[in-house]
Amino acid sequence: MLQVQIFIDKDEQKGMEPLHLFIMNLLIENGISGATSFTGHSGYGRHQRLKQPNQQFSFDETPMLITFIDEADKVKEALNNLRMIYRGGFIVTHNVDQW
Repeated sequence: MLQVQIFIDKDEQKGMEPLHLFIMNLLIENGISGATSFTGHSGYGRHQRLKQPNQQFSFDETPMLITFIDEADKVKEALNNLRMIYRGGFIVTHNVDQW
């Protein structure tokens, strides 16, 4: 089993659709068993600039995490299909055991 974590900005778009919904629909189309998205309260990336979108008068982009777990072959195929269409975000994978 392989777990995936995809870090994006909540307000990012893919065409006319929110990116997080675009990714979720792609995962459904690729037969991934299930996925969950989380909205972050704060975060920062490689530029070391803290984003705190919930603070008053903040224009920061809200961090978001999409995570899913499935068989390694299905996960790799879904990620390859995603990367053919969308090159952004930060994606990490972890080998996991299902109990």
